[in-house]
Formats: sequence, C-alpha cells, structure tokens
Amino acid sequence: MKTLHTVFIISMIAWFLSEILYKNMLKSNKEDKKGKDKSTLNILWLAIPFSIMGAIITSESSRFPIVNGTWISYLGEGFILIGIIFRFIIIKSLGKYFTVDVTIKEDHKIKKEGFYKYLRHPSYAFSLLTSLGLGLYLNNWWSFIFAVVPPFLAFTYRITIEEQALVEQFGDEYIQYRKSTKKLIPFIY
Repeated sequence: MKTLHTVFIISMIAWFLSEILYKNMLKSNKEDKKGKDKSTLNILWLAIPFSIMGAIITSESSRFPIVNGTWISYLGEGFILIGIIFRFIIIKSLGKYFTVDVTIKEDHKIKKEGFYKYLRHPSYAFSLLTSLGLGLYLNNWWSFIFAVVPPFLAFTYRITIEEQALVEQFGDEYIQYRKSTKKLIPFIY
C-alpha cells in the first residue's frame, strides 16, 4: 500500500503540473476568435483545485468508505493514470486547435476521428476520469462527491459555452456531428 501511495503522490503532482503547463502554453493567439470563453477557464481553475483539496481534506477528517478493501484504491489510481495519459494524447492529437480557453481558430475544422468519433469532448471526459479516480482512490463517499461533482458541473457549463461557439462557427455541420456522438461517456451521455 505504501508503493501505491507513492504512485498516487507522483500522479497528483504530474496531474497538477501538466494542467499548469497546458494553461500557460496552450492559450489562444492574437489572430484567433476570442471572447467565447465566458470565464469557463476561471471556473475550471476554481472548481478542480477546490474539489481535489476538498476530497483529500474530507478523506482525512471522516470515515465513510465506499467499499471495504484496498482494491478500490488500486482501481482509482488506475483511472487517475489513464485519465492523465489519455488527456495528454487527446490534446496532442488536436495540435494547434487545442486551447485552454474557448477559441475558434481561423482554419478550424471539426475533428471527427479517433476518440472524437464517439465523444465530442474526450479531453474533458478523461479529466473527469482522473477526478473519478481520485474519489475512488480515497475510498470515501464524501471525498468521491467532492472529487467528481464540482469538476462535472464546471465541465458541463464549459461544454454548453463551447458548443454554442461551435454551432455559431460551423452551423449544421456541428449540429449533425452532435447528433451522432455523445458528450462525455461513450454510448451513454
């Protein structure tokens, strides 16, 4: 269990550092169509650290286990690692079209292959998988709620804003794409 805890600490540091790097390196440019974000980036940067801190503090101060046994912590850590790695892969696959603020690039195209064949927002889905993993790792119902609900609500708001911008830019093409895909969970939602 000590090794798992070490992996957990390293993965939390990697998650935090990767998000800071994304925030600082993947902003929109001067020539991009800005002004679409409506503070969603700020909301995410409030919701996610709040949820992480709340989940960890709650885990330390209360006992309300989801299950008995350590297997859930291993499952949670697996989800954390999968979430971090696949979010990176998705961001890399979007290349210059990925920005941390809601922005439409001048030559923007709707990506419809890879993960985007099934989900409109796989980057957010894998970020939420990381949050879900945190809640499971801590094995505490209150921590689980703290870890998952605030980021889910923040991403839901961001998706609404982002999809308004995409419909505005691409019209019927995006509306048709929306009809054939799910937002965050393949085949479900």
